Amino acid sequence: MLKYDDKGLIPVIVQHYKTGEVLMVAYANKESLRLTLESGDMWFYSRSRQELWHKGGTSGNTLKVHSIQKDCDSDALLVQADPAGPVCHTGNRTCFFQPFTADDIS
Repeated sequence: MLKYDDKGLIPVIVQHYKTGEVLMVAYANKESLRLTLESGDMWFYSRSRQELWHKGGTSGNTLKVHSIQKDCDSDALLVQADPAGPVCHTGNRTCFFQPFTADDIS
């Protein structure tokens, strides 16, 4: 059984299924995971909008799921997916493109 946080969410790390590149991190709930398994496309739960979110539903940049694994504690998921275009809302291939510096610590 998965271990969801107190809001019913679990973090999801998404990797490119061919390269292993980390594309994004988001959150899912039970309903979004059911929709993911039914459709084969990745669904998440948007914490800011408080609603289900079909990745690429408006942009067309969907994530076709190849595999889902849970971590050893069952409190995080790793999804290997095939992206249909850029993954980041900024238009970048991945959400991880900004260098981290000591100034980022506040």
